[in-house]
Amino acid sequence: MQGKKQFSEKLFTSFQLSSRVPEDNFYCRLREILDLRWLYKTTKKYYGSEGQQSIDPVVFFKLILIGYLENLASDRRIINTVSMRLDMLYFIGYDIDESLPWHSTLSRTRQLYGQEIFKRLFREVLNQCIEKGMVAGRRQAIDSLFVKANASMDSLTKKEVLEDGELYAGSLKEEEEELPGDKPRNNDTHYSTTDADARISKKPGKSTKLNYLAQVSVDTGHHVITSAQAHHADKRDSECLSAVVESTVENLQPQGLLVEEVLADTNYSSGEALRYPGR
Repeated sequence: MQGKKQFSEKLFTSFQLSSRVPEDNFYCRLREILDLRWLYKTTKKYYGSEGQQSIDPVVFFKLILIGYLENLASDRRIINTVSMRLDMLYFIGYDIDESLPWHSTLSRTRQLYGQEIFKRLFREVLNQCIEKGMVAGRRQAIDSLFVKANASMDSLTKKEVLEDGELYAGSLKEEEEELPGDKPRNNDTHYSTTDADARISKKPGKSTKLNYLAQVSVDTGHHVITSAQAHHADKRDSECLSAVVESTVENLQPQGLLVEEVLADTNYSSGEALRYPGR
């Protein structure tokens, strides 16, 4: 006999997320090993003693982590995705009948916390990887990639005053050939009114966009990220080499790991970069 499923929505009187999320589920396993309770003490200075309660700092960082792991490009998408996933709700400690934080709360909290909070979070997770024997430290591979800024090319406006006319004239001669349809704008003549730190740049064969330049160092043992930095997208890789190496060393030295070799492509090659001794 052919089956036909009938659906009539009802109010659950007994339901446990822990019984519906498999033990081998990624977020279930991550919930057991990732201890972020230190965030309460570290972020306490950002809050007063009165007023409405904020989003739980641990919940905030877990939501941001989900956004990274699931490649969710906006706070709104993070909240919408988590609201439909039992394993993610279990990971952040919310039940199915609890309302999730408003997506704008994530952006406000991100602006509230200082840069050091995010750095310490990175180092705490890295230290856990080191304790598990996943990081050797000796050999590091460095590479870069453009990260699209949250700003449109339409936000560009022309600079009224050029700080250095001679430098500008030289940049015009060195400027790469624009793709068909692109307007002749560069970082010496224009800036974004919505994100002044974003820079005009493009990959070969791609359209021009406002980007940041991410510099990432990876331990070659188990491909664990040991440093991640954001630079202006009009910088050359060779100009960023010393900063990313120093950041990697600072992250690994407290655990007794020494960087002996650095692997990088020819974009990092320059006289200054080749002379750089590290420390």
